[in-house]
This record gives sequence, structure tokens and C-alpha cells, in this order.
Amino acid sequence: MFLVLCVCSLLVFGQQTFKADLSCKEENLHLVIDLYAESINVPGMEMFGPMHGYLNGNVYGIWSITSAKVINENNALIRLSNDQGSETQEVKLTKTDDQYIFEQVDGVSIKKVVGKKLVKIPKKLIFKLTE
Repeated sequence: MFLVLCVCSLLVFGQQTFKADLSCKEENLHLVIDLYAESINVPGMEMFGPMHGYLNGNVYGIWSITSAKVINENNALIRLSNDQGSETQEVKLTKTDDQYIFEQVDGVSIKKVVGKKLVKIPKKLIFKLTE
């Protein structure tokens, strides 16, 4: 019985890896994810129903997670779409000991406003659990 409880606890703990509220302080970005279920309402886009999450903060618009695939307990692929649906980006999300590495794989670069110009954010970002 104890062994069954331990295995169930590990499964539940493992599933929480990609259900988190994350921040990248260097770029002032916020990533809210639940890659196991479409359970998150994107601010200002509630009419589309729950999604796997979103990226916002110091970026141009809100980027919704339109699809997600958990590869294993530490790696996932997500597809983000801007709030107009005109641009998409595929990202590999990797969980390490205390951070999440967000790496662009394909698609257009997400941009932020600097002064009066749109500037691409880095293709690789480090996110940590929001405190």
C-alpha cells in the first residue's frame, strides 16, 4: 500500500512541473502555464475560453499558448500566438533544478517596445517561479 502511495505521489508531483506561474525579471516577462489542461483564461481573451496559458509583460500584446506537448517530465513544446493571431512562435521549455529555459525553435520573434521601436526579445530566456 505504501509503495502505491509513493508512486501516485510521484505522478502527481511530476505533473506539476508544467503548471506554474513564472517570471523573467531581466526582460520583465510573465509566463502562466498549465500544459496538462486548458484551464487558464487569458486576460482580455476570455471569449476564446480557457487555454494552456499566456505570455505577457514587456512584450507587444499578449501571446496565448495555442498548443502544448509535454515531451517528458523536464521538456515541453509550446506554440504561442499573438493577440491578433497573425504571428506564431514555437518554443521549447526545459525545466532545470530551479528555473525554466524558454528557447525559440521556430516562427517569428516576439517583440517588445523600446522607446518608439519594436525590438526582438532574446531567443533564449530564463524564467523562475514567481515569488
